[in-house]
Amino acid sequence: MRFSVDAHAIGRHLTGNEVYIRNLLQGFAKLDQSSEFIAYLSQSASGAETAVPERFRRRYVSANCLKRLGLDLSSRLREDLPDLLHVQYTAPIACPSPIVVSVHDISFLEHPEYFPWFRALQLRVTVRRTIQRAARVITPSEFSRKRLLEAYHPDPEKVSVVPIAMSPTFRPVSREGAFRYVGEKYDIPWPFVLTVGDLQPRKNQIGLIRAFEQLVVENPQLPHGLVVVGKKTWFADHVANAAKDSRVADRIIFTGFVDDVDLLQFYNACDMMAFPSFYEGFGLPILEAMACGRAVACSNTSSMPEVANAAAILFDPENTGEITRAMKDLLLNAHLRTRMERLGLHRASLFTWERTAQKTLEIYREVAGAIPQPEPTPVVSVSHR
Repeated sequence: MRFSVDAHAIGRHLTGNEVYIRNLLQGFAKLDQSSEFIAYLSQSASGAETAVPERFRRRYVSANCLKRLGLDLSSRLREDLPDLLHVQYTAPIACPSPIVVSVHDISFLEHPEYFPWFRALQLRVTVRRTIQRAARVITPSEFSRKRLLEAYHPDPEKVSVVPIAMSPTFRPVSREGAFRYVGEKYDIPWPFVLTVGDLQPRKNQIGLIRAFEQLVVENPQLPHGLVVVGKKTWFADHVANAAKDSRVADRIIFTGFVDDVDLLQFYNACDMMAFPSFYEGFGLPILEAMACGRAVACSNTSSMPEVANAAAILFDPENTGEITRAMKDLLLNAHLRTRMERLGLHRASLFTWERTAQKTLEIYREVAGAIPQPEPTPVVSVSHR
C-alpha cells in the first residue's frame, strides 16, 4: 500500500500540528515496514527533511497555503497515485485520492474570536468541505468528536477518536540539572510556575498573569516567578502588556518558542505547570508535564478533564480566584504536589505515539481496502488449428 501525508507543518513551528504529524510518521516507521509512505514537506521548512524517517519518500510543496492547496498537492498526488492522503483540517481543492482528515478541534467555529477574522473564515469554509469529502475523520478526544458531529453531521461511523500522546522526549530528568540549565540559558533566578502555549486568546495567558499576581500579593512568602513558553502570534502584544501592567512584572519571563530539547528542561525545572486554556481539542502540554513528573493545574473545560482525568487540579479558567487557589494548593502543600506528580506519571504512561500510530494505520488500511479495484482483464484463449 502507498500512503501519503501532508507534512507541511514539520519545521515551521506550527506547534501542535507539527508535533502531531512528526510523531505520527515516526510511529509509522516503527510499525509498518511493508507500506510505502510519502511525506509532502514545505519547501521553506528548516530541518524538515531530517525529521522524516529515512526510508520515507520526500516531496516538496509550497509554503504558501493557497499554492499548496490549490496546485502543488493536487499535482503531486496525480503523479504519485497514493491509496490515500492524510491531512490536518484542510484537503487540497482538487484531490484525486481518498482523504483521511484529522480535525483536532473546531474552536474556529465555536470561538472565532480566538482567531484573526480571515483565518477563522478560511477554516469555516475549508474544514466543512474537507469533512464532507473525507473517507474517514480522526479526532483526538470524545469532546471533539461530539462537537464535530453536532456541527457537521457526518456519518458517525466514519468519525474515530484516536488520542494523541506526548513525545518520548518528555520524561523525568535531574531536576537540579534542569533548573541550572534553564536558569543559565534564560536568566531565570527563582523557582517558577510554568505555562506552555502559543500567545493567543484561547490559551488565556492574561487570566493566568492576573491569577499569578493575586497569588504573589496574597502569599508574599512565595519566591516564585511565572515562565511563559510559547510562540508569539498576532495576540502577543496584548499578553506582554498585561504582564507589563502587573504588580509582579519583574517576576514574569517570556521565552518565545523553544524546541523540545529545552522544553524538556523547562518541564523538569518548574515546581508546577498551569494550563488555563479556555478551549482545547486535547491539551498536549498537560501530558507532557505529567510525563516529566510535574504536578499540573488545568482548566475544567472542553477536553481537558478528559485528558487529565483525576491526575490534575482543575479550575474554572474564567475565575481568577480558582486559578490562584489551584496554584497556591500545589505550591504550598508538598504532600498534595507529590501525590499529583505520582498520579500524573501514571496517567501519561497510558498515552503513547505507538498506540496512536497503530490506530491510525488501521484506519488507513480500512480506507485503502475499500477502494474499488479494477476488474481483471479476461484472458482470451486463442486456439490454433
